Formats: sequence, C-alpha cells, structure tokens
Amino acid sequence: MDRWAPGYTQSELDEAQERYGINFPPDLIALFLEKQPSGGYRWNAEDSRIRKMLARPLEALLFDVDHGLWWPDWGERPNDLSLRHGIVGEALAQAPRLIPILSHRFLPETPCDSGNPVFSMHGFDTVYYGANLSQYFVNEFGGTYNIGPVRHIPFWSDITEGHDQTFTGAPYVRP
Repeated sequence: MDRWAPGYTQSELDEAQERYGINFPPDLIALFLEKQPSGGYRWNAEDSRIRKMLARPLEALLFDVDHGLWWPDWGERPNDLSLRHGIVGEALAQAPRLIPILSHRFLPETPCDSGNPVFSMHGFDTVYYGANLSQYFVNEFGGTYNIGPVRHIPFWSDITEGHDQTFTGAPYVRP
C-alpha cells in the first residue's frame, strides 16, 4: 500500500489555513507541498473530519474531567460541572492549537516554526509520537517508537511529561 498521495498547491494550503483559521508551521507546509499521507485529512476542501478533530482536544479533555480526572496545575477541582468545563476551556484557549495530521496525531500550530513535536492525543492520555514531523512519520509508517529531544510546547508537553504526576480523581479505563 502506498502511504503517500500527491501534495497540495500553495493556493490550496493558503485556502485551508483561512478556511480552518489555523497556521501551518513551515515543515508541514513543505511536506504538504510535496505529498500528503494517504487516508489523511483532505485539506483542499471542506472536510467535516478536520472540524471534528480540531474540536477533539477540548472534547477529549472534558470527557476525562467528566470521568473524574483533574490536572493538578488547575488548582482544586470544583464540584460544579460548568466551572470545571470553564477551567478546561480557558486552559485550552491559552494552549497552542493542535493541527490534525493523521488519525489522532496532532502537530502544534505554535510556535509557527519547523521542529514541533507530534502528539498522539486521547485527552490526558497524550504522548509524544515524534520529536518532529519527520520522526513522526518514521515512527508511524515504520512501526517504531523512537523519540529524540523534544521542543517544549506549553500545556501539551506539560500533560505529556506530567504522566508522572498524580492526577486527582479515581483512575478509570477509557471506553
């Protein structure tokens, strides 16, 4: 199976960034001009999957919070659901947006520079899946899991590296 499909034009990428209100980092632009992963998101047209995945980080964290998890850096966990959701929403509003790359793998929008890590994100179950875009595709398509030195991305690196922290709330198994 060919893992790559033809890339996009610069015009298509400009339109995608405007359509979805995001900025692709330079290494993602370079990749997409050359090629795109087969079975990935269709950036050259309206794609409901992209909109769904742009909303997924917030939805996944809210799901985790609704099921008892709480990030200690947010302070004491409020009893009121709407207050909890507000805190999570505010935290994500300040965090770099995640750009869906393939399935539940994301590249941070900022810093808008080459070399951002790729995250595999399922709520608080967020891990690095590549120290950069190139390493990510080697891992994804090569069946490896090698992670080199990683640029720190506010919030996302914190929860990724914070797996050693104790989350408040009872652990549960994701359905």
